Amino acid sequence: MNSRVSEGGSWSRIPAAILGLPRRAKQAIMVGFDALGLPLALLLAFALKSDSLLAGLDRHPLLYVGVVAASVPVFIRLGLYRSVVRYIGPRAAKVMLLGVTVSALVLALMAVTVARQPIPPSLIVVYWLLALLWVAGTRFTARWLLAPAKPKGQSVVIYGAGEAGARLAVSLLSDTVLNPVAYVDEKSALHGTLVQGIPVVAPADLRDITHRFTVKRVLLAIPAASRGRRAQVLADLESLGLRVQSVPDLEDIVAGRAHVSDLRDVDVADLLGRDPVPPNRQLLDACIRGKSVMVTGAGGSIGSELCRQVLRRGPRRLVLFEMSEIALYGVDQELREEIDRDGHDVELLALLGNAHHKQRIKEVMQAYDVQTVYHAAAYKHVPIVEQNMVEGVHNNVFSTLHAAEAALETGVETFVLVSTDKAVNPTNVMGATKRFAEIVLQALQTRSTKTRFCMVRFGNVLGSSGSVVPAFQRQIRAGGPVTVTHPEVRRYFMTIPEAVALVLQAGSMGRGGDVFVLDMGKPVKIDELARRMVLLMGLTVRDAANPEGDIEIKHTGLRPAEKLYEELLIGSNVAGTDHPMIMRAMEHYPSWEDVQELLGEMMVALNRCDCERALAVLERAVREYQRAPEVHDLVWSRRPALPESEKAKIAVLAEHRSQKAPTAAG
Repeated sequence: MNSRVSEGGSWSRIPAAILGLPRRAKQAIMVGFDALGLPLALLLAFALKSDSLLAGLDRHPLLYVGVVAASVPVFIRLGLYRSVVRYIGPRAAKVMLLGVTVSALVLALMAVTVARQPIPPSLIVVYWLLALLWVAGTRFTARWLLAPAKPKGQSVVIYGAGEAGARLAVSLLSDTVLNPVAYVDEKSALHGTLVQGIPVVAPADLRDITHRFTVKRVLLAIPAASRGRRAQVLADLESLGLRVQSVPDLEDIVAGRAHVSDLRDVDVADLLGRDPVPPNRQLLDACIRGKSVMVTGAGGSIGSELCRQVLRRGPRRLVLFEMSEIALYGVDQELREEIDRDGHDVELLALLGNAHHKQRIKEVMQAYDVQTVYHAAAYKHVPIVEQNMVEGVHNNVFSTLHAAEAALETGVETFVLVSTDKAVNPTNVMGATKRFAEIVLQALQTRSTKTRFCMVRFGNVLGSSGSVVPAFQRQIRAGGPVTVTHPEVRRYFMTIPEAVALVLQAGSMGRGGDVFVLDMGKPVKIDELARRMVLLMGLTVRDAANPEGDIEIKHTGLRPAEKLYEELLIGSNVAGTDHPMIMRAMEHYPSWEDVQELLGEMMVALNRCDCERALAVLERAVREYQRAPEVHDLVWSRRPALPESEKAKIAVLAEHRSQKAPTAAG
């Protein structure tokens, strides 16, 4: 009858009275088993060699006593009795093998020296086999008896019968939640075989397996597969209505940042199916190795990844500049742990500050002899910036201006602005401010003889704070609905590490005033992305065709100033570079004198919190900007209405200024 184990309330196959014995008593029991089993093994060895059960009884009794007296101390010395039986594993098996080998050698020696009855070598071999069977068998049997009786968990299939799949199965077999019933693997040589006692089947058999074992989940254990291959596997699995989870990437497993058993919902990057182009190491190192590097906005999703990749490229110094204390603390702690773990030789500085404060950022660049700046500090959420435009302009335009001027004045060699596809033909304040920031740098380049300014423009990054993907995952786990603004909205996507690696490489290619555009692949239809995510989490979409589905896709309408499609280029004047995924855009920009005038007018408008005037300046600075018909700033909307006479004055002033709009240059 099964007895209940006190620890954790799990069930065991051994009575509780035995389990409750002191550790010394349990060790004594194991010694007793060996003291009984080793002489029996010797007696049986004689019997097998002589074809008689009584053949060994006339042998010298010292052989039977001596084999125990000599072997047990050896077992003690090797630590065989210190092993906790219920957790015994491969290392203990090696100790058993060594101990029994010593026992057999002692037996041979005693037969010659003590009993003076030489034993044939073949009998010693038989004794060795029988003794090993006894010593190992008793312990592994005890381990099985002590192990909790594992209730059957949810049936799962492991996709991939390689090393990662086998290691995952080992982890799951000791778990009570998931029960692996089969592997699926494309290698025909593995079909019909057993790995960890689990059968391997072909992908064509998966549907049958899921029905037979009521499988609801598939675990992808193909960490070394290309993203294109994983995308194909996911496409094949979508129609089965199974939840798909995966083990971490091989790189994370090897680096120790993750374990095979760390299951996670399918990476949306796999749905995109595009494999990143291997980086050019020379381009990655050019602005970093041996240099003093500064990252502004170091605590953000892009900024923190910039810091990680910069750290691994061997800078002399890395300056983290961030206005959020908690974000700065987080990235600083993470990088210090990596420095200690991997032995990076780099000076790491965590500095609080806002790039809007020119004197502060100038002092930092001067104090630490900064040579390369990656300016990632920005407000980037379209609706938030639209509703807080005064702060949006301050942070996106004037912080960039002040950081760039500080770089000029302190002799920084390279200044890279992290920009966005929303800067192209913008319809919102965020996009217009980022394009204005680009224009500021392009114009400043005409005054610079040492500092190279360049901008890198790309679309949405998966996993950033503003990405739709985490929002969709939360909504699906909460039971829906999943909110999509419009059924036709499309966006470009790229993973954060891939985008940052391209930013670092693009920065090395800048000649000055360059706008680099990353090849983001094909735009993704957001509605389709949401539906695929629902299916790959083992659920169904509830719509007119399937009213009994699990998750509803709800279209909420475009947000203020939001576009259906994003673009990466203004016009079509673009040239290739040394990297196949980086293009150089040739775009117009005003002269520095015109930009100065625009900046002066913008500062006047911001100081007065005059959103109408600020928008008018943005329209003049960014010729492609198509502003929303009304101001969405939340503070501006609460201001008292202007008298008609004041509105007329503003209209006349706007008309006058539009006639003085700056001409294109460059």
